[in-house]
Amino acid sequence: MHIIDSHCHLDDYEDLPGVIARAEEAGVGTMLAIGIGDGPDTMHRALELARQYPRIFATAGIHPQEAHQATEDNLARLRMLVADQRCIAVGEIGLDYYHLNNPDISIQQAAFVAQMAIAAEARKPITIHCRTSELAIPAAKQKYEPADAWEDLLALIAEHWTPTGLPGIMHCFSGNEDQAARSLAAGFYLSFAGNVTYPKSTTIQAVARTAPLDRILVETDAPFLSPIPHRGEQNEPARTAITARFLAELRAISYQEVAAQTTANFHGLFPSTRGTA
Repeated sequence: MHIIDSHCHLDDYEDLPGVIARAEEAGVGTMLAIGIGDGPDTMHRALELARQYPRIFATAGIHPQEAHQATEDNLARLRMLVADQRCIAVGEIGLDYYHLNNPDISIQQAAFVAQMAIAAEARKPITIHCRTSELAIPAAKQKYEPADAWEDLLALIAEHWTPTGLPGIMHCFSGNEDQAARSLAAGFYLSFAGNVTYPKSTTIQAVARTAPLDRILVETDAPFLSPIPHRGEQNEPARTAITARFLAELRAISYQEVAAQTTANFHGLFPSTRGTA
């Protein structure tokens, strides 16, 4: 039974052939490599991998932490990458009100809107990063609050994305049940990463337990967020199956059903990937 890692950062590995081999051995047949690089200058690296490996597809995007680099030249570079058939989405893009040194809210929002426009032109989905200031250090909370990243994100999506009729992914979904419902209503899939397995992730687990099965995906966010029992270790796409098994237990269904449905969901979201496991 094969499964798909819907979000991983493959250009972060020194031994990528080994990572891919271990993923295939674990039944991870297809991977979506996220093309944010170390900033806009290197967001092409995921697409280069997708051109090299048939079961790797790519995104391209400017992460909200790099939103100040969403210049005309870099947006033009993004538009060129997104035109490639192996680049199947724009992302990860969105809002991050967590780190003190992140760009100001207005800069992040402008970059997000500009990239949604590029995705709409290309008629390709977006994959979303959203991080609030709820658990940030006091200085960051002071910088960003009372603004709420989720509220701002959903408002911008309603204005600039929903009218396109295109879908998207809420990557590493970490919101609550209300935010999940609003994301689903806006046409998004909820993608669950290794942090859903953490004991304190009760809110995420509640969403994962009840979200429509035909609207969920699984991911690793590798090399980050390794699931239990590997928390704290460098993550790999091979561990997608661990998160999927945890979801199956949460929902009291079989691993095979989770694997089959999340794979079907991914192919439905990205029809050009059909024919890959």
